[in-house]
Amino acid sequence: PLVASAPTATAVAGDIAAGDRLTIDQCVAISLKRSPTIKAAGGAANAGQSRVGQARSAWYPQVAVSGGYSNYSAVTDPTNAVHDQYTANATVTQNLFDFGRTWNQVTVQQKNAAAAGQDLRSATAAIVLSVKQAYYGLLRAEKNRDVLKETVASFEKHLEQAKGFFEAGVKSKFDVTKAEVDLSNARLNLIRAENSIRVARVTLNNAMGLSDAPDYTIEDTLAFQKRTIAFEEARSRAYANRPDLRALAARREASEAALSLARSNYYPTLSGSATYTRTEENFPPEPSGWSAGVTLTVPLFSGFLTNYQVREAKENLVTAKANEEALRQGALLEVQQSFLNLQEAEERIAVAELTVKQAEENYAIAKGRYEAGVGSPIEETDALLALSNAKTNFIAALADYKVADAALTKAMGE
Repeated sequence: PLVASAPTATAVAGDIAAGDRLTIDQCVAISLKRSPTIKAAGGAANAGQSRVGQARSAWYPQVAVSGGYSNYSAVTDPTNAVHDQYTANATVTQNLFDFGRTWNQVTVQQKNAAAAGQDLRSATAAIVLSVKQAYYGLLRAEKNRDVLKETVASFEKHLEQAKGFFEAGVKSKFDVTKAEVDLSNARLNLIRAENSIRVARVTLNNAMGLSDAPDYTIEDTLAFQKRTIAFEEARSRAYANRPDLRALAARREASEAALSLARSNYYPTLSGSATYTRTEENFPPEPSGWSAGVTLTVPLFSGFLTNYQVREAKENLVTAKANEEALRQGALLEVQQSFLNLQEAEERIAVAELTVKQAEENYAIAKGRYEAGVGSPIEETDALLALSNAKTNFIAALADYKVADAALTKAMGE
């Protein structure tokens, strides 16, 4: 784990206090709270619900009122007097029947709103995966740094031994210079490892939306926990749960409704209206009145507008179906890749763990031989480097397994 440089209780950045120890779930929660991508997707989903309400408004009566004032002089008035006139109108219009035009418009907006909601789920899943990848990347960098620290410490001890043997006349100067070179190379690798931690931390901060996060530590969750799932089950879950597939299915259904909506423009509409008018003036007497009726509008010719709208809707439906099928194939590929990566990482873990044990035994033998004066410095150096590489490979396998597991979870839409 990272070492906090200022472990205080002072709250910084609103979500993390200096010295906090974060779990992966906490990191995910912070990212979902602060992510602008999530906020944008949420706004789009809410806007989609508002468009549903806009489409439904055509089912309800439309009420409008108006008022006016005029100042005039009547030609027939021999006195040429100036008169004030106040007029008020109230009109109610109701759509009676439009051959499903409003119904299809509402359906289109409902399906688009459902797709926007699934887009929000997709954005959430992508953010969660990016945080997990960054989290395990930081853990991997920390553990690699720890391995290199051990390697540096071992080379320091080896250098002390080489100097002691040289001073005692048991070994040549070559052993000393070889040990110095090995130690310098190990320290260079440690410097790179320290920078890798800084880069990994910045990456995690960015994934959480906390570019100015204070020093914190994270829990070590790289311990191997086998996930048992069959590929067929993973594929079925993906087809049933993936939000991007659901979003495209909703958009395909919206395209089907849009085609029906375009065809409805061929048909007439029937609407009713009622108006009440009242006029008040100082001359002549105050008139008022009302009117009510129904209107049948029959489209006869629109410059082939409806024909082209129907044609466009058909092509949009073809496109939506093709996009849905392409995404199903892409989802299958994503599940396959994640599943295979999970299997490969699991197999590597077993082999890498055994390799670490073998490398530890080999290094112990080489170190003992050198300390006894019968081994060469090259033999001990090679054994130490092999042990360091074995530990690094084991850490990489554990981290890759965690990332593959997270990727498979996202691929299944969970």
